[in-house]
Amino acid sequence: MQYMIREKGYPKSLIKLEGGMKLNSMQKRTDIIAFNSAGHKVLLVECKAPSVKISQKVFDQIARYNIVHQIPLLAVTNGLEHYYCQIDFIAKGYSFLESLPPYGSL
Repeated sequence: MQYMIREKGYPKSLIKLEGGMKLNSMQKRTDIIAFNSAGHKVLLVECKAPSVKISQKVFDQIARYNIVHQIPLLAVTNGLEHYYCQIDFIAKGYSFLESLPPYGSL
């Protein structure tokens, strides 16, 4: 979260930590959601411990959460490895990004 705020300009006041959600009638928890100034969700982050390898299972988890949220930018991190993905809901596709886009570019 500090990287998002200090390096990428995400306003602390527009970041929600550990939010609850329902997925297939089960209670789940998102790690980080960032909003734009209009209140729309712009980034969903799944955080794992450094000892947890970023695997397909982690990507599947954030993809399931995004079925509920419909957020265009996803990030997965364990503090050592970081992956960023832009979702195209119209074309029903995605592309990986080299880095997290700055807040001002969203």
